[in-house]
Amino acid sequence: MRKAAAGITIAILAVVVLAADQFAKYLAIELLPPEQSVPVLGDFLQFYLVRNPGAAFSLGEGVTWIFTIAMSVVAVAIVVIAGRIGSRAWAVILGLLLGGVLGNLTDRLFREPGFAVGHVIDYISTPWMMPAIYNIADIFIVTMMIGVALLVLIGLRFDGTRERRDTAGADGDGAETDGADTAGADTAPQGTGETRDALFPEADPEAGAPPATDRPRGS
Repeated sequence: MRKAAAGITIAILAVVVLAADQFAKYLAIELLPPEQSVPVLGDFLQFYLVRNPGAAFSLGEGVTWIFTIAMSVVAVAIVVIAGRIGSRAWAVILGLLLGGVLGNLTDRLFREPGFAVGHVIDYISTPWMMPAIYNIADIFIVTMMIGVALLVLIGLRFDGTRERRDTAGADGDGAETDGADTAGADTAPQGTGETRDALFPEADPEAGAPPATDRPRGS
């Protein structure tokens, strides 16, 4: 995949996720009652509209600006890395991740109570899976971070090539073994045209036989 195409892919996916996240948050604010459970599929899926000043599980509510800085750094890092991407898998994952980060960063920057300390709109609740309430941006952030970990685990580089294990040691051991076998074959005695093991030379057919004597033939 060409780097230009990868950059375009990242940009398009980021915009799509950002738009979907902000539109869903708009609908949640307009249609859902604040802090009241709205069952969708029983306990499997519910809507519960909250404004979250902190991170997951409402951690760090008093230091919202730190999360704003952290998300800004992640977004800038992805944009910088985008110029090095030559892998379709990396382009897709980073594009979706960037969209999720920008979704929540937009809330931090432009929602109440003020610039850089805005509260993130959360509205999705799945009590059977986790007690936290989240949004579309959170879904893409978490799943794409898992995707990044998997690509690193399988050794896929940004340019699309794969890391290879160093086989020099294994090849060296094989070469030494082959040399030992060859040396043994060279020093082995020759019998009937076959190579013999030096530790087990061919037996002498005359060994142990009584000396030959001239005996008269029977009449």
